[in-house]
Amino acid sequence: MGNSGSAVKVCADHQGGINWLSLSPDGQRLLTGSEDGTARLWSTADSQCHGHFQGHESYITFCHLENEAAFTCSADHTIRKWDVVTGQCLAIYRGHTSIVNRILVAKDYLFSGSYDRTARCWSVDKENQIQEFRGHRNCVLTLAHYSSKDVLEEEEEEEEEEEKVSRDLLVTGSTDCTVKVWWVSSGRCYQTLLGHTGAVLCLILDAPNRELFSGSTDYTIRTWNIVTGEQLKVFKEHQGSIICLELVNRHLYSGSADRTVKCWLVDTGERIQTYKAHKHSVSTLKYHAGILFTGSGDACARAFNSRSGVLQKIFRGHKFIINCIQIHNELLYTASHDGTLRIWDIRGICKRNKRRLKKERSAQGRSSQKGSLPRLFNNKVGCMVQQENGDHETVELM
Repeated sequence: MGNSGSAVKVCADHQGGINWLSLSPDGQRLLTGSEDGTARLWSTADSQCHGHFQGHESYITFCHLENEAAFTCSADHTIRKWDVVTGQCLAIYRGHTSIVNRILVAKDYLFSGSYDRTARCWSVDKENQIQEFRGHRNCVLTLAHYSSKDVLEEEEEEEEEEEKVSRDLLVTGSTDCTVKVWWVSSGRCYQTLLGHTGAVLCLILDAPNRELFSGSTDYTIRTWNIVTGEQLKVFKEHQGSIICLELVNRHLYSGSADRTVKCWLVDTGERIQTYKAHKHSVSTLKYHAGILFTGSGDACARAFNSRSGVLQKIFRGHKFIINCIQIHNELLYTASHDGTLRIWDIRGICKRNKRRLKKERSAQGRSSQKGSLPRLFNNKVGCMVQQENGDHETVELM
């Protein structure tokens, strides 16, 4: 068990908590949205702040970064678009009558969800509203988007002839316990998915397999057929609200207020792993190269071997909840309500994981020849070192 030191860098430019962190598609920039009402643009090359976006009249709830434009939404009821080079505000999208808590950019569309019980669609290049989706009885908390051509066969598309002007659909999750699917072109509700008994906090879409996953405060995750609206499975083992979801290679990872993450086989519904050691709710998670990274309300980020569930590292240094994490070029970025963006080097853990996978494959190959399988993992983590050697301690457990 060793101590690999502190964060590579601590970026403390914000004057309030960071609510979200977005990575550009090309990986060159990061965007942070803060309680201080501003967003900041960071270079992944030098970890320096290269942009400061000011203009919102209240805190920023969420942000999204494209290669050439940044988008922020706020408690001031508006969404803004920014030029990432000049920092100029290019557009202000007005129309919501309460806090805008989520945005999603897809194709030429900008979608937004609000406490005003509506979702809306805007033109990315213009400030005008294209469509309003009205029907939820409470706040719209989460969004997903897909095209019907990704999930419908040709004969099924013919049945939806009136909607063929645009094949795009928006999925919304709400505190009214429902998930709704909407035709973007008309604003018509295509499906209402009923079954949850608590607020829907997160959505993950698997369009090629026609599946939607929803996590709720009712402690369950549910799987839906997005064409028929049929509920396929209910995952019930969590003892707290489902806060975040990640889908990788037909494995579903769920982070919960019960202080655990669970891994499920999507095709069977079997829970195959539980990741423990968190001392508060799991607020965010990200899978990378066989490693599951988590952020928690206990102000720590953690790295687990995704297959064995063994805790490999704890990243200490934040003072409050970690709201979002991103990974790029074997650097882990963590954004917290303490107002800091911290950057951690994860090259060592990634290399060790690759070596471990090679050994496992080799051992499996030898054992298959002998007709028996060896024990590949020691799941006994052991006693966790709790002493504090500084504000930015990283504890290695493998």
